This record gives sequence, structure tokens and C-alpha cells, in this order.
Amino acid sequence: MSDRKLVDFWFDPACPWAWITSRWIHEVAALRPIDVRWHIMSLAVLNEDKDIPADYREGVKKTLGAVRVLAAAADKYGEQVLGDLYTEIGRRFHDEGRERGRDTIAEALTAAGLDPALVAAHDSDEYDEEIRRSHGEGIELVGQEVGTPVIAVEGAAFFGPVVSPIPRGEAAARLWDGVLLVAGTDGFFELKRSRTRNPIFT
Repeated sequence: MSDRKLVDFWFDPACPWAWITSRWIHEVAALRPIDVRWHIMSLAVLNEDKDIPADYREGVKKTLGAVRVLAAAADKYGEQVLGDLYTEIGRRFHDEGRERGRDTIAEALTAAGLDPALVAAHDSDEYDEEIRRSHGEGIELVGQEVGTPVIAVEGAAFFGPVVSPIPRGEAAARLWDGVLLVAGTDGFFELKRSRTRNPIFT
């Protein structure tokens, strides 16, 4: 029997904190026997019924385009392309600080070896039902009062971890071991402190 763990990771590519966590999980995968399966969620869907400032509501609405393109890519090629496409989009959005429109996303599609014409989904609601399905699948595991990312492993699911900068090497592996320990503890719900630094992507 394999001792490899399947890790399900839900993300919105617009979220800088999810981006850091996703780069951390890549570090973990190099040192621990895990296989990551990527899934989309949406900050726009998450916040649509919440009492939030109008400017923030407008901002999260604009994040839906990239999620729609990811959904279109998964529909055409299968969910196995989501990890690589997320990496290409995230690198441009977060590491390079690029404009988050159609041109940048089309470039990411090409870099991931996918059809750049899929960027047409950016302004279409064709995949919104699938986005809601995938989003709901992740949120159902952890409840409504969370954000992105959501991680599920071996029957335990949680939001986060929220960390900055990206843990590397053995530090990343130790954090993973600790996260598994607390997430797998029956009745454990929350461990939190206020953030005192901005996202650091290096």
C-alpha cells in the first residue's frame, strides 16, 4: 500500500495569500510523499452575499474572469491542467505584478501549452455553474467563514495556512507536518493571529 497522500487544493488565482500557500505546497511535494489535485474556487462567489464595502465588492467581481478561463481549460483538457495554468497565471499576477486582464491570461495559457483562445471565457458566464460547483465542494468541507485556499487531506480540511514569506525546504516540510497534526486532531477548529506583514512572494 502506498503511503502517498492525496492533497486537494482549492484556489482563486487572484488571491496573493493563496498564491504563497500554493508555492509552499510545491516545496512540500519535493520533500513529502504527496500528490496535489487542484480545484478552482472564487472570491466573487464567496463574497456575493456578504456585507462588504462597495469598492471591495467591485474588486472581487473582477477576479471572476481568470477563474472562468481556468474552468474553461479544465473543461477542454481535464482538471490535471489546472496546476500548471495556475502557476503561469499566478507568476504573472503576483510575482511580476502584471495587469490582470485578457492579454496576460492568454499569454499564460500559451505558456502552459493550452489554447489561448480559451481566454474568451473571461467575459462569458458559460462556466459559472461549474465554478459554483467546484467552489461549493471546497467550502462545504470548511464552512462559510473562510477564504482561499482550502486544503483537504485524509479526511481533514482547513483554510490556509496563511503565511509570508513562502516557507522553503525543510521549513516548508516542518510546517506541513505541523498542519497535518493540528488538522487531524479531533475537535480542533482554529489557530490564528493578526497579520503583520504583506504577502512576500520570494
